[in-house]
Amino acid sequence: MKKKLIALAVAGALAAPVIASAQGTNVTIFGRVQAEYSGVDNGNNAYQSGISDNARSSRWGLQITEDLGRGLKANARFEQGFNTGSGQAATPREQWVGLSSAQWGDVKFGRVQSPFKDFAGGMTIDPFAYTTLQANGAGATMTGSANGMGSGANGFVNGAIRFDSVSTEGFSFAGLLMPGDANQFDPTVNGNSTNAWNGGGAGNTGGKDGEFDGQAAAKYVTNYMGHDLSVFGGYSRDNANIAQKLANPTVRTEETWRMGGTWKYENFTAVGQYERIYNAIGAATCTSAAALAANPIVASSGQCNSAMNAGGDGDIYHVGTNYKWGNTLLVAQGGQTNAEAHGAALARNATSFTVGAIHSLSKRTSLFGGYQRVTQGLTGGTSSSTAGENNMAQGSYSQGNRNTWTIGVRHNF
Repeated sequence: MKKKLIALAVAGALAAPVIASAQGTNVTIFGRVQAEYSGVDNGNNAYQSGISDNARSSRWGLQITEDLGRGLKANARFEQGFNTGSGQAATPREQWVGLSSAQWGDVKFGRVQSPFKDFAGGMTIDPFAYTTLQANGAGATMTGSANGMGSGANGFVNGAIRFDSVSTEGFSFAGLLMPGDANQFDPTVNGNSTNAWNGGGAGNTGGKDGEFDGQAAAKYVTNYMGHDLSVFGGYSRDNANIAQKLANPTVRTEETWRMGGTWKYENFTAVGQYERIYNAIGAATCTSAAALAANPIVASSGQCNSAMNAGGDGDIYHVGTNYKWGNTLLVAQGGQTNAEAHGAALARNATSFTVGAIHSLSKRTSLFGGYQRVTQGLTGGTSSSTAGENNMAQGSYSQGNRNTWTIGVRHNF
């Protein structure tokens, strides 16, 4: 008995510092585990299938909150992604610290998501977000920019300040600023290129040599006679940094305008979104997850159909409907990317449609599956066919039409 009491006393003494350090602070562990059995046929390569999490939906993290009194809270978030198919866990996601108030909203400092991703349209209107059937990038109906300013599944903005207002009479606002008043530091370079502290690495955003990147979005939400309605719009600005200008003197500041809305009545929902892009920088590339090329079935299985021609203009639209039938959500959606010709690059388009279903086994666990068809085509230009094919490829991803099917399971905790 004495030995048991001594053991309990020692355990209590060791635990005391942990309990003391946690007083007044609430730490929540959260996450998601997902796996899909997918098949990809992109025309120029042999059909491939396998079990993975190429959209990198799986993640775990810590949400930290401390009540400071008078309605003010201190918040922090650390989140890391992993791939259940490959065992890799090297995807940094949100990592920030900030303050929030019930009176004015919240502000975050660090690595954050863009308002185009989780506030105004983007992932909020795509039921298949973070799956092989997602609309951004490979789905061809939302931009999945590598600079994090789009709706890419693993696109985040480094070194940023983000503010989200409270909702007032249905109106709310979100703004993001990535200041970059140092002349030799590019916050988008993670040490994988040349010395980031000595001006190395081009990166995909501005934030270098005094440039600033920013994004602003607003939305209005209301209910009219049982109809849930929302409209949203936003503006995104990606300044070309000095390294990008040195590499290509014709590069100019990228600007993106977005507008859209949602309508829900009883079990039926309809959504729509339109994006207009000028002088594409980040929108000419794509996050690897958006292109389904993060530890893919094969390296050529992914495509970034929503990417613009580098330095060129273009537009993207997305429309979708879904119907809730018991515990099952039936989904049909699609749209088109139109990349205008620029320099030697051919104009092209990518049209897609997706059908599928999501079945909830509980509030935390669901099964999903469906089919996606993406059709690419050249629509004009003056370049050679070889240049056109390279342009359609968007990097190392193979050109051609793509058929994708998937069935998967997801658990949130």
